[in-house]
Amino acid sequence: MKRLFVLATLIPAPALAAGFDRPIPQPQTDVAEFWFFVGSVALIAALVAAQMLVSRR
Repeated sequence: MKRLFVLATLIPAPALAAGFDRPIPQPQTDVAEFWFFVGSVALIAALVAAQMLVSRR
């Protein structure tokens, strides 16, 4: 048990010593905006289709 405690305290030490560098967000590309638009339209179309199927009796 004592070895496990020593091992658990030594493993994260190098990671904590290096510090944490926050990632820099990248700008959104035109291609990403296009595919987000396509996905949004597909989601709305699927919701409309589901509503039409559910509303029929």
